[in-house]
Amino acid sequence: MLGAPSPHAAKRILVVEDNELNLKLLNDVLEAHGYRVLTTGEGAVAIAWARQYRPDLILMDLQLPDISGLEVTRQLKANAETASIPIVAVTAFAMAGDEKKALEHGCDAYVAKPIDLRKFLDLIAGFVGVPANTGGGNETVRR
Repeated sequence: MLGAPSPHAAKRILVVEDNELNLKLLNDVLEAHGYRVLTTGEGAVAIAWARQYRPDLILMDLQLPDISGLEVTRQLKANAETASIPIVAVTAFAMAGDEKKALEHGCDAYVAKPIDLRKFLDLIAGFVGVPANTGGGNETVRR
């Protein structure tokens, strides 16, 4: 059971990614940089967990097996409980117009794969700040 975070607790990031290798890579990088990480490969779970855990940021793949990441984003932004959570689209979609489409559906930023790690971490820090705990996250929840 998760307790209320202290003001100095590491920032919690929900990673929504159905590719296991990409999910592990994002999880490991984020934990190594002091963020607390929750991971899922399912859009429906992402919606439920965003409401339950109130992450500081959501990293959203746009291609999910059950619901598109764009639809998950639309639902989260339409709900008063989750509307203020920043969502960054992290996707292999890199066609003309894909970034505009993601932003129109409510994403706050768009990152195309492959990821430039330094720019990616700077983007995350811009949304949630530098984590207080630089020794790695101690919370890993997966589904």
